[in-house]
Amino acid sequence: MASDGAMGSPIWEPTDADIAVARMTAFRTTLLAQGTVPATVTDAHALQRWSVEHPGAFWEAVWRAAGIQADGPGAPDSPWESVLHDGHSMRPPHRTSSGWEGPRWFTGTRLNFAEHLLRRRDDALALVAWNEHGAQQRLTYRDLAARVAQCAAALASQGVGVGDRVAGWLPNLPEAVIVMLATASLGATWSSCSPDFGTKGVLDRFGQIAPTVLVAADAYWYAGKRMDCMPRLREIVAALPSLRAVWVVPYVSPDIELADLPLAQRFDLVLASHVHRTEPEFVRLPFDHPLYILYSSGTTGLPKCMVHGAGGTLLQHWKELALHTDVQANDVLFYFTTCGWMMWNWLVSGLALGATVVLYDGAPLAPDPTILWRMAEGEHVTVFGTSAKYLAMCEKEGVVPRDVANLSALRAILSTGSPLAAHSYDFVAHAIGPRVRLSSISGGTDIVSCFALGDPTGPVYRGELQMRGLGMAVEVHDERGQPVQGVPGELVCTRPFPSMPVAFWNDPDGALYRAAYFEHTPGVWRHGDWAELTAHDGLVIHGRSDTTLNPGGVRIGTAEIYRQVEQIPEVVESLAVEQTIGIAAGTDSRVVLFVRLREHVMLTEALEKRIRTRIREHTSPHHVPKVIVAVADIPRTISGKITEIAVREVIHGRPVRNVEALANPAALELYRDIPALRH
Repeated sequence: MASDGAMGSPIWEPTDADIAVARMTAFRTTLLAQGTVPATVTDAHALQRWSVEHPGAFWEAVWRAAGIQADGPGAPDSPWESVLHDGHSMRPPHRTSSGWEGPRWFTGTRLNFAEHLLRRRDDALALVAWNEHGAQQRLTYRDLAARVAQCAAALASQGVGVGDRVAGWLPNLPEAVIVMLATASLGATWSSCSPDFGTKGVLDRFGQIAPTVLVAADAYWYAGKRMDCMPRLREIVAALPSLRAVWVVPYVSPDIELADLPLAQRFDLVLASHVHRTEPEFVRLPFDHPLYILYSSGTTGLPKCMVHGAGGTLLQHWKELALHTDVQANDVLFYFTTCGWMMWNWLVSGLALGATVVLYDGAPLAPDPTILWRMAEGEHVTVFGTSAKYLAMCEKEGVVPRDVANLSALRAILSTGSPLAAHSYDFVAHAIGPRVRLSSISGGTDIVSCFALGDPTGPVYRGELQMRGLGMAVEVHDERGQPVQGVPGELVCTRPFPSMPVAFWNDPDGALYRAAYFEHTPGVWRHGDWAELTAHDGLVIHGRSDTTLNPGGVRIGTAEIYRQVEQIPEVVESLAVEQTIGIAAGTDSRVVLFVRLREHVMLTEALEKRIRTRIREHTSPHHVPKVIVAVADIPRTISGKITEIAVREVIHGRPVRNVEALANPAALELYRDIPALRH
């Protein structure tokens, strides 16, 4: 069955001028002029195919285009022993008694991540911070460097150095960026989560990594409400014996009281005590030195701690921001995210390109559903990143961005977090602007980057991600492990790439790492997405492969159902799971669809019929749910993704292993003992 976006004319096409000025074009033209690529590499898709066949040459070209500064064997021109060691081995790198085994990048080189994000030192804006009350802070590149220097000195005074961990339990504030860069400048490792995590959720994460310093805020605003962090912070500090210091940002209350919080100081006073420091210093370390620790969602157990290296993160983010997103120096880059989602790390890397990075803390639609678009107008945002759910909700709520804000500076909309429905492409074109490029992108915390992204030099088709990432050997495999096109299958990566995790924390033999990605098919990274390669060499993501439905032996991605159901005006959002039934007579299953309806709307027989008809006519009879149930809320992770797995466990009477990973765990109670689901 063809996807919604697999046919028809492009919804957006670049002009000749767009193509001429794109960084993707400049990069490809340089490689052609050098004779690095053959003359047949005439567009981004051809460049992508070349890049996965010649990974060493490609990533060396990215290194040079990004202007990476490093020490090493042939510094400054070639500061490495080899670009890619053991490049034919797709497996986790690991140390053995005889040395390293597995793929390793840019061996012998030494660099510092923060050094590259702070190369600019002028009075151009580096960070702009907004919340629900409007603009809050502005920091120039010169100001940012000075504050990073002060923070690094304060960290060093607490004994923080190479290999130590610094943790942030913070709203999306400039202070989070400052402490992250200061941590990286010293060669320590940064890890963060957002303040909507409860005490157990924070300790499930930070408790594993034993941080030396914890930075937190006193409170934050969300949907017009003040959310106090101090009671939870006291519990967290008491449970982390590794801490030497706790720095509290007075975000909501300027007169916070810290006398009863052990090890605590105000963050602004900490910086003031090192005000004489204005220039940061940078410790250069190996390419794969730990920069970030990120976490899996934790919905099926204790979160996995994924360690990402400095060099791989830097190169991958530069490639994605510069080539796939076309971010230029002096662009204004925004992504709606929290410090608990990898898109925060991705967003902050915009500093490496000399862009202004806009941070937003608060709810995206409440109390004012237009605030992000008014922020985009006020800051002249050129690249606006958000989630598929946000765009869908704007459409549902009748928010027409071009009517509430002047978006003339806007060139591109980015979307990730869940599959973007085809009708959202139409919404962007009609409600924001036909000349705004919409790039749906997909990757994950696992790689702190993307497998599929945009192409500023190529057309955009409804429902499709434009292309596979440069240097990423992405394929779609059938159940036999064979590459397929035009039909759904497992999204895999068959060759190494620099932003693979360098390790999992507390996983000395690599068993957790191998189990996460390599046990399904040895030598192939299985990402867990159910995807389809299109005739345009684009991608459609149909959902997570561990939540695909299999009624009657036909495997279905849940996003295929959501795309149709959520176009019905009465439906706000939906969630589909497979329920096992008839166990006594032989196992069978059925699709159950849960719908959250608009206020005062009832699930009538007529509405159920419209839902089923829409699904049958636009997908297939196999997709049609046997049971439809109205619910008041849909459980989601703290990063905003709906969690089919938790609901599936509840309706089968099985325990949900880690409800602390959910933003609204109480919603699970709505799914227990539903009469319509009884056998």
